Amino acid sequence: MKHVAVIDIGKTNAKVAIVDLSTLCEVAIRKTPNAVLNTGLYPHADVETLWNFILESLKALNQSHLIDAIIVTTHGATAALLNEQGELALPVLDYEYSGPTELSESYDTVRPDFSETGSPRLPIGLNLGAQIFWQQQKFPEAFAKATQLLMYPQYWSYRLSGVSAAEVTSLGCHTDLWLPRSGCYSSLVDNCGLTRLMPPPHQASDVLGPIRPELVNLTGLRGDTLVYCGLHDSNASLVPHLIQRTVPCSVVSTGTWVIAMAVGGKLPVLDASRDTLLNVNAFGDCVPSARFMGGREYQIIMDGLNASPLESDILGVLKSGTMLLPSVVSGCGPFPTQTFAWMGAEHLKPERRQIAVSFYLALMTATCLDLIGSEGDIIVEGPFSTNQMLLDMLAAATHRSVYVGSSTATGTTIGAASLIAQKAAEHPRKHPHNTSWHEQFAAYAKAWRIYSRDERPNLSSKA
Repeated sequence: MKHVAVIDIGKTNAKVAIVDLSTLCEVAIRKTPNAVLNTGLYPHADVETLWNFILESLKALNQSHLIDAIIVTTHGATAALLNEQGELALPVLDYEYSGPTELSESYDTVRPDFSETGSPRLPIGLNLGAQIFWQQQKFPEAFAKATQLLMYPQYWSYRLSGVSAAEVTSLGCHTDLWLPRSGCYSSLVDNCGLTRLMPPPHQASDVLGPIRPELVNLTGLRGDTLVYCGLHDSNASLVPHLIQRTVPCSVVSTGTWVIAMAVGGKLPVLDASRDTLLNVNAFGDCVPSARFMGGREYQIIMDGLNASPLESDILGVLKSGTMLLPSVVSGCGPFPTQTFAWMGAEHLKPERRQIAVSFYLALMTATCLDLIGSEGDIIVEGPFSTNQMLLDMLAAATHRSVYVGSSTATGTTIGAASLIAQKAAEHPRKHPHNTSWHEQFAAYAKAWRIYSRDERPNLSSKA
């Protein structure tokens, strides 16, 4: 086996990448925006556009790199209800839709306690169980026709292979459906009559089968091309570190969401009110985790601005105490009830805005790491791994060594391929953070923590 196609569906973008299993490097890639459709019963995933993109990409990429296998990784908080014909019984609900909040009081009477599931009560549709409960109550006739419930990675694996499967990284991702410590379904599954819909459990690394025969002509792939079960994207980023790294350590997966995961340490008492949770890794182990929408927050604050900060800009931000305080996206993350504000940011030019938001993201990440009792080295995966200011501040704020993961900033893709190869790519490189400013960075971090928790002076919503 030489080439694996990784189908990586994030909340904002989707891609199909070819990974060379001998080097664990991407050798070809195709991308597309992942748009939500706001028509029909409720906002939902545009699965047919994604499906056409997947098929077209597999066909095009296979012409230059013969594909031996396919594995899918996707964002969490998403599932597909299928009918007896294997078609959608209801559209795949967008987890950012507020509809499920209509039935919050009723849902809260049937959902299991955080102490059992490690799944905090989250807003909108971020608890998958809340989505399913809402669909069941609002569309009973359509829901009654559902014969299986597939987590999002396994929905795509099913469309490729025709084989249904359940898998723990997606089931254990703040769904309320899974008991991470026990490794079984929660009481919610039985209480809501969902047991009949749940397919047989599989490991993420299990082969479900070859691709469907009808896809051979559509894609040009060989009939024996293997389809793997697949997994949740943040857990895909974690795989190489589970394979190669001495624990305890922490992995920070970045993208639309920033997910901090503590590996190999003690299981702490988690604070459900601050968006901490127990994830489940690809090998079935509990992973204390915390998160916030860091990529989305960066987009909101920068608003398309591009800047190239100089050292003088960094020093200017440090001296002026210009700070962005949480939370840009409220309702989730370690400060879910707070509304973001600027401090000392009058007439802030783009270069200094970029520095301040980078510091903010680093300090939000450090807060998440504190909340999950993380220990050891910190490995940053994904787009934020190229942000030197963020890495410097993270090192100063945590007083720990920071490493940069995938040099191609595609931790999920390489991680999913590593699961098949059962090996890791090159070891993360240590970030040589700027020690000459360490004390100033540490002082800034200390002040940010105080202002984030306590009454915040001289605040403004603008910068």
